Amino acid sequence: MGTGDDVLLRVRGLEVHFPLKKGLLLDRTVGHVRAVDGVDLDLRRGQTYGLVGESGCGKSTLGRALLRLEEPTAGTVELDGQDVLALRPAALRSLRRRMQMVFQDPMSSLDPRQSVESLLTEPLRAHDVPGGPQAWRARVLELLEVVGLPASAAARYPHEFSGGQRQRIGIARAVALSPDLVVADEPVSALDVSVQAQVVNLLEELQERLGLTYLVIAHDLAVVRHISDVVGVMYLGVVVEQAPSDELYSRPLHPYTLALMSAIPVPDPAAEDARERILLTGDLPSPADPPPGCRFHTRCPFRQETRCSDEVPRARELAPGHTVACHWAEDVRDGRITPRADASDPTATREVATGS
Repeated sequence: MGTGDDVLLRVRGLEVHFPLKKGLLLDRTVGHVRAVDGVDLDLRRGQTYGLVGESGCGKSTLGRALLRLEEPTAGTVELDGQDVLALRPAALRSLRRRMQMVFQDPMSSLDPRQSVESLLTEPLRAHDVPGGPQAWRARVLELLEVVGLPASAAARYPHEFSGGQRQRIGIARAVALSPDLVVADEPVSALDVSVQAQVVNLLEELQERLGLTYLVIAHDLAVVRHISDVVGVMYLGVVVEQAPSDELYSRPLHPYTLALMSAIPVPDPAAEDARERILLTGDLPSPADPPPGCRFHTRCPFRQETRCSDEVPRARELAPGHTVACHWAEDVRDGRITPRADASDPTATREVATGS
């Protein structure tokens, strides 16, 4: 995993809102789905940033917005200081050589009518990489070797490969242009557990070999733990906690992170049976109508109604690089949260086990 000190990608106040339309011709806007609602993050060169959260929290939309596969509503995205959102189509097309994506489902992202050689040559041709067909053919063979596939794979088609092999082809396609940044959207969630570790190891090997910077999007904290330098936890369009990986896993401070951590299986059966868990009640609220105050308060087992339902928590840095958006983050002690039962009564406390 990378340890670069300079910021490659800087995101501030990023919003992606989709209009809700009504009417016979869908010509009347009646609201907006606030899929991403004010996200800040810094991604350093050579680093892996893991973004985790439930399905529907906006993490995939965020990843696509960084590459302008979805157009942001507001905010800034800078790659090496260049404003990505201000670029016109021709300049954006040129910049996309430096920003590529690995998709969740390799079968749907690879054209079944094209051979592997054609799929891997396509980005080289589209960006007019010098050398022509002969050089492109050599590059295809090099890419196959890099991702652990034989040269004979070039003549085959996507349906002839296993899921793990298809994802290797998707990864080869993403790194064909030697990008700086790769956004990997759930890169192993569609794969068998036995294959997931192989793909994660491949991503790490390529990072070391090619100097890549990753944004890895996932819903599984256990997967993200093994590849990420920094982890951001996303809930209903906002990042509620962000910290270096070791810090986050040893000292989670947001109730949502604590709940996600408690769901990670423990290898020891006795410890697994004995440990407490945080069970979240209710469904993820609609991003078209997010709750007031803290967005997590409707499902939070530690909520304090007066403050949590009325006041939006401010993201605060409680340790170097560790920011949390929760009113009670300072009250986490030894894996327990002890917030005041009433904001007006500083002597009243309530202790709740977190399952850590």
